[in-house]
Amino acid sequence: MFIRHFATALVALLFTTATAAPAWQASWLAAPQPSWHAPFALPTNVPAAVDGQTVRETLRLSTGGARLRIVLSNRYGSAPLRVGALRVARQADPAGSRPLTFAGQAGVTIPPGQDAVTDPLDFATSPLERLMVSAWYPGRAPLTTFHWGAQQTGRIAAGNATAAASLAGARALTGRAFVSAVHVDGGRGTVVAFGDSITDGNGSTPERDRRWPDRLAERLAGDGVAVANAGISGARLLSAKMGDKALARFEHDVLDQPGVTAVVVAIGINDIGWPGSAFAPHDAAMTAQRMIDGYRALIAAARARKVRIIGATLLPFRGALADTPFHGYYKPAKEAVRQQVNRWIREGGEFDAVADFDVALRDPRDPARLLPRYDSGDHLHPGDAGYAAMAETAAKALAR
Repeated sequence: MFIRHFATALVALLFTTATAAPAWQASWLAAPQPSWHAPFALPTNVPAAVDGQTVRETLRLSTGGARLRIVLSNRYGSAPLRVGALRVARQADPAGSRPLTFAGQAGVTIPPGQDAVTDPLDFATSPLERLMVSAWYPGRAPLTTFHWGAQQTGRIAAGNATAAASLAGARALTGRAFVSAVHVDGGRGTVVAFGDSITDGNGSTPERDRRWPDRLAERLAGDGVAVANAGISGARLLSAKMGDKALARFEHDVLDQPGVTAVVVAIGINDIGWPGSAFAPHDAAMTAQRMIDGYRALIAAARARKVRIIGATLLPFRGALADTPFHGYYKPAKEAVRQQVNRWIREGGEFDAVADFDVALRDPRDPARLLPRYDSGDHLHPGDAGYAAMAETAAKALAR
C-alpha cells in the first residue's frame, strides 16, 4: 500500500524552489496522435470523420480547482477544424452542463497544426471528479487528430446535442476525438506520465480508471499534484507510426503542459519488439546504444526546461503476443537488448531517479516474464494489479 510520506516527500522535493503555485496545471491529458491508413497491422477503430455531429467524451480529472479550461487539438489536421459548441458537465449531473467559449464566442475554427484553448470557466471541480465534455462539429471534421487508447467509451450523436442530458441511440466511440486536455487553476503542479500502451492502459479494466497514471493520481491528488497521461499505444522512442517518435512530441506533450514539474519516461519496449513482427516487418533490429542516445536527448530537453525526469525500466515481455498475428514481438535477442537498456537506466546515473517497473513486476522464478498475477494475459501489458504496483513504484521514485 502507498505510504503517505512518499507524497509528502514528493511535494517537498518538487517545490523547494517554487515561489508560488502555478496559475494552471494540466489535470487530464489525452496525447494527440495522427491517424493512419492501410496497410498497417491495426485499425484506427474510429470513423474517418464526424459530420454535423456531437461527440461526448468522459474523463476523470486528477486534481480539481475553482476554474477550468479545455484544449481541443487539430495538431495533425490538414484542414481547419470548425467547432460549433462545447459544453462540460459533471458525470454525476449530466443535465447541469455549462457552455465554454473561445475568446468570448461559442465556437472556433482551429487552423491545421494548432490547438485551441477555451476561456476560463468558473466551474469548481474536485480531485478525481469525472466530467463529460460534449463538442459539436457542424461540418465535416476528419479524425486525422485522435487518441487511440481511450479506455473509456465516448458517444457520437446527430446534430448539436451538447446540452442533452443523455444521447439515446448514439454511436459508440472507442477512441478520443480532438479533446486533448483539461487544465484547472491552482494546485501544486503536474507530473506527466510519458509512454506507450503500458502507460495508455492496455490490459486495464475499461471505464474504471485503472491505468498506472490513474492510480498514481489517486495517491497524489490529496497534495494537489496532478498526473497527466501522455501515453500513446504503439508509441516508440525513436520512430513514428502510432504517434510521433518521443523526442518529436516531448515538448508538446510534456514540457508545454501547464504546471509541469516532473516527467516519468516509460517508453522503449516497442522499439525493441516491433522490428521483425507484423508491426514493422522490415525494420532493422534495435540496439541498446541507439535507445540510450534517445533517452539522453529527452533528459537534455527536460533539464533545459528545469523539469525533473524519472526513468522507468522496461517491463519483462517473454511470450508477448505469441499466439496472435504479432508473434515475433519477443525473441531472446530482443530480451538481451532490454536487459542492456535497463542496466543503463538503473546504473547510468543520468536520470534524476529511477522507477524500477521491471523489478516490481517480474516473476522471480523467470525474470524475463511478468509475474502471473500482474499479467493481463498477453504477457506484455499488466492488468489492474500490475498497474497498481507500477503506480506505487512511480510514487516512490518521485519521492526520492
